[in-house]
Amino acid sequence: MPDDDLKGKDEQIPTNLRLLMILEEVARAGVPVKPAMIGKLIGLPKPTVHRLFQTAEAEGFLQRDLDGRSYGPGPRLRDLSVNVMSSQHMRTARLAILKSVAEEVGETCNLATPDREGMVYLDRVETHWPLRIQLPVGTQVPFHCTASGKMYLSSLKPSMLEGYLAADPLEALTERTITTPDALRSELDLTRERGYSIDNEEFMTGMTATAVPVTDGQGRLVATLSVHVPVPRRTLEDLLTALPVLKAGAEKLSKLNVE
Repeated sequence: MPDDDLKGKDEQIPTNLRLLMILEEVARAGVPVKPAMIGKLIGLPKPTVHRLFQTAEAEGFLQRDLDGRSYGPGPRLRDLSVNVMSSQHMRTARLAILKSVAEEVGETCNLATPDREGMVYLDRVETHWPLRIQLPVGTQVPFHCTASGKMYLSSLKPSMLEGYLAADPLEALTERTITTPDALRSELDLTRERGYSIDNEEFMTGMTATAVPVTDGQGRLVATLSVHVPVPRRTLEDLLTALPVLKAGAEKLSKLNVE
């Protein structure tokens, strides 16, 4: 009977819009979702929804989660989101904000977005100093030992964070890398409380960094704005004095996602 009740709605939704509506709802959810839930949201019968999910998975737009029943964005949908965010008119506005922050802070500023296995640098504005850390656009860095990655991990729901911590060992990239789940949980609790994250030579010896969140209209983290510096030029304590400028820049970037 429920599927019969939805038949009228199914016929009202054009065939070429159904898959797009499913992808839209999966992206909006922000967490892995089951086909049945999406079907109820948009008013499509179970057979139709499951067929569309299977097609999207086969083509790489959706990806099955660890439980085998839920789905999240696949590599093609994630690439699509990055390409949309990199569209020329949006990128011009973003780079203007990044340049303003970089000039005021006097260091390289980065905008990074979460991917499935790490944070990916979407945009950056380089410092004028000859001594700099080379992490070009497109570089992927780990979650657990970078300022941008820890900022993202701190935004995850507890169940998703525990899934991440249980998946693989935390690799030590320097002698200061946090490598135990309990220690990382404590660091992420502190990150949530203070509203910013740090990398105290955990990803690369001789480099420190701090990051703040860039959010969407629902307050969800979609990117991070970060600054990293060589230790010989600035200590972490000195770098943290730039947080007000960084947070102001992140607020402007967040408004771009709403307008």
